[in-house]
Amino acid sequence: MTIKLYKINTINELVCYGAQLFDSASLFYGHGTDNSMDEAAYIVLSLIHRLPLVDDSILDEHITESDKKAIVAVFKRRIIEKLPAAYLVGEAWFAGLPFYVNEHVLVPRSPFAELIDDKFTPWVDVERTTQVLDLCTGSGCIGIACALNFPQTAVVLSDISEPAISVAESNIQRHALANRVVAIQSNLFDNLPDKKYDLILSNPPYVGHDELSTLPDEFYKEPQLGLDGGVSGLDLVHKILDESPGYLNDGGVLYVEVGNTDLALQQCYPEIPFLWQDFEYGGHGIFMLTKEQLLEYKPLFQAKLTWLNNE
Repeated sequence: MTIKLYKINTINELVCYGAQLFDSASLFYGHGTDNSMDEAAYIVLSLIHRLPLVDDSILDEHITESDKKAIVAVFKRRIIEKLPAAYLVGEAWFAGLPFYVNEHVLVPRSPFAELIDDKFTPWVDVERTTQVLDLCTGSGCIGIACALNFPQTAVVLSDISEPAISVAESNIQRHALANRVVAIQSNLFDNLPDKKYDLILSNPPYVGHDELSTLPDEFYKEPQLGLDGGVSGLDLVHKILDESPGYLNDGGVLYVEVGNTDLALQQCYPEIPFLWQDFEYGGHGIFMLTKEQLLEYKPLFQAKLTWLNNE
């Protein structure tokens, strides 16, 4: 049944109207939701400041004409401009936490959230983990979520993008973590302080050029610096593998997300026993290696980088 805008009186009716509009458009869902109804609900509830939704009865509340007009305008922007919903409302949720986002950072959607919630069991001793590095941090969501889940840790957020660091700093302030979390502009490890970490996490650009050329329009609204991993998708991953053991404490571990380039990585290093993480709630492509493993296989990483630099 077609919903008429002038007949809409409740929050739920406006959500259904938005889903109806989205169903008639060629939209991609994958930046926090996976269907038109959830996408519409996310936009509506964000803009009227009712997230997280604690009681479904809220959906039966009256929606004002001014709110309705403003939200419908956002629905139209979502359709016409193909902007991810998080950019339109200025907020994304990750690991159950709200984060400010804009077009200078990727929309948080990493399966790292599940690993953080599980406290990286069994490979990380939470009580002994006091120094964490979030490399290629973007909005800062991964490192900040770690800081909130591991209250004894100090966290460094690092990104090459100055605008991304500004977003991360906003999120540090939002979550009142300025005493334990710092954001540093750096090309990987280049500008980081001379210290070592118990845990290094990275969600670097890992999309190869073949895959990048096939992505839906919504991905082209995100900063390509955060997506483009070079021809193979592994340009930065090779460097992280090579350099990270020098920044890990003994017994420290490295987790890196490589998404759909997981098979390409395994083909590059068939000798290496990457420990691929399993996810209950969806997601794939995150591996773990210990400092000791990284040191053992460092000659392979250096040989690969030498070959790539001479190619």
